[in-house]
Amino acid sequence: MDPRIKETAKILVEYSNKIKKGDFVIIKGGVEAQNLIKEVYKLCVQQGAYPRLNIGLPGLGKIYFDNASQEQLEHFPTLSMHEAKKADVFISIGAPTNTRSLTNVDPKKLALRNKITDPISEEVLKKRWVIFYYPTNALAQEAEMSLEEFEDFVYAATLDDWGKISKEENKLKEVLDKGKEVQILGKNTDIKFSIEGREAIKGDGKNNMPCGEVFIAPVEKSTSGKIEFSFPAIQGGRLVEGIKLEFENGKVAKASATKNEDYLKEMLKMDPGAKYLGEFGIGFNYKIKKPVKNILFDEKQGATIHLALGRAYKEGGGTNESALHWDMIKDLKKGGKIIIDGKIIQENGTFTKETGIKVNS
Repeated sequence: MDPRIKETAKILVEYSNKIKKGDFVIIKGGVEAQNLIKEVYKLCVQQGAYPRLNIGLPGLGKIYFDNASQEQLEHFPTLSMHEAKKADVFISIGAPTNTRSLTNVDPKKLALRNKITDPISEEVLKKRWVIFYYPTNALAQEAEMSLEEFEDFVYAATLDDWGKISKEENKLKEVLDKGKEVQILGKNTDIKFSIEGREAIKGDGKNNMPCGEVFIAPVEKSTSGKIEFSFPAIQGGRLVEGIKLEFENGKVAKASATKNEDYLKEMLKMDPGAKYLGEFGIGFNYKIKKPVKNILFDEKQGATIHLALGRAYKEGGGTNESALHWDMIKDLKKGGKIIIDGKIIQENGTFTKETGIKVNS
């Protein structure tokens, strides 16, 4: 076994979720990640926890959406909710064999199912949880790398001193906690929103691995201006490129995309909260050097920011509610600025000296 798999399992069990004796742990993953799943399972048992495996098979999602009746799409999965309420910890290990398997599914079906199962997602968010993507050939192809190159990419971004990174993130959190208004400038971008009264949250490896971000919920009706996102945004197996959004009074007033624009507009109709921002995040992982068409990695990339349409994380004071939470990323390396209360805190992807922030480059 690749020794990096054992190191990753140790991080997920002992650092991310601090699994202890008596914990009920749900481990969800795909068969291609079996080596990591077995190692995580073993560590959970050794800790005195009670792990339960939910192993998915390739293609099941496509089968479901192709064959489910309207009644089945609207059916609430009570067993899954029971499991969500009883479990203490959730470890999700993605291992896709086809990242585009749902591309041709009617987006209305995806939106409906998201709305139906959203209460389960909300229940899971109350617990200890972490998401990791195991390097598979499908993910490597999306990243335009060989499998070996993608493995190196994933583990380089994962196997780090997360305690040290967390301390550096404290400095950025303090800047955001004290801030009142954020302005983002860049190519075809000039957008403002309030963060007054909100508390920033550190992404230091507790919920995503690899991680590296600090995020905060914008005041719901404060966003104004326009933004053009740099990287493709992926949701429900759909890749949407060239997204441009314009905001008025906090709400998306105009949306366009160069690819899959119809899907973008359908997601914005999911519910009233889908057109409002739920998150503003600043990427903090400078070991992630390029986008790989996977949001877990792309939103953490140093020298980027991301805005999420839809649901806000309540622990930071956000109130926006939606079944949607869709992160979209902008690269700031060339001419980008993050300005808080009139002061530049980052320019061209580099934090200013005044912040005192050091990154894991």
